Amino acid sequence: MKEFFHYFFGKGTEVEFENFTFAHFAPILIAAGIIYLIFRYRKNLLDWKHEGKIRMGLAFAMIICEMSYFWRLVGITELDPNPVDHLPITVCGWAIIFSSYMMATKSQTLFDISYFWVFAGTIFALITPTVITYTGPTRYRYYQFWCEHLLGYVAIFYMMFVHKMRPNYKSIIISYSSLACLAVIAYVANVVIGPGANYLFMAKPESTPSILDILPPNFAIRLIIMILAVSLLFALSYLPWFIMDRKKARSAKATISAE
Repeated sequence: MKEFFHYFFGKGTEVEFENFTFAHFAPILIAAGIIYLIFRYRKNLLDWKHEGKIRMGLAFAMIICEMSYFWRLVGITELDPNPVDHLPITVCGWAIIFSSYMMATKSQTLFDISYFWVFAGTIFALITPTVITYTGPTRYRYYQFWCEHLLGYVAIFYMMFVHKMRPNYKSIIISYSSLACLAVIAYVANVVIGPGANYLFMAKPESTPSILDILPPNFAIRLIIMILAVSLLFALSYLPWFIMDRKKARSAKATISAE
């Protein structure tokens, strides 16, 4: 039994996960199915007397998912966890925490942050999940990773479909400012810790294949490209709402003109 737990919660020494395989797409498809069901039964969910328990259950699941990452490191000594290499300075980690409290409190401010952090900040992790290269479907980290990165999408769509939450221009400012603060913390951590530290992937390319490999190693150029990319992703995340608002404004103007 001890050997099983060390295996299940540990990681391998050879590649166990490859991008664009069934193990990559299956979790995403499952999450997409859940989101569709939320959309399909959004009115039923809102009117259900136990709707609050659904939100609390999802909030609890997200917090446990995030905390279990650190519990795993402490419990499996073979992973040799070094605290300075596993500080909670990640967009994905904080996005899931914010999403959890958003679900519990129905906070618009937390929705504003979570919306953009999830859609603009975790998308690269879904395209190239580089951090689970050595942990396939037989390892706990595989499931923890996908729950951490996909439950945020489920939570965001739940609040949009069921509780009619949406971002606005103010949301962009709040979310972007919060991300900038986290980036400053990550930069300081990378400088203080030194070689090996790579919070927010700002210091260097990862050792395993990632979409971020296209970024140059030079810090200044790397930072500029990341800022431009994040800004573009923020704009794309807000674009559907911008288009919707423009259509409503035109429709309202046409109605007034007709009268």
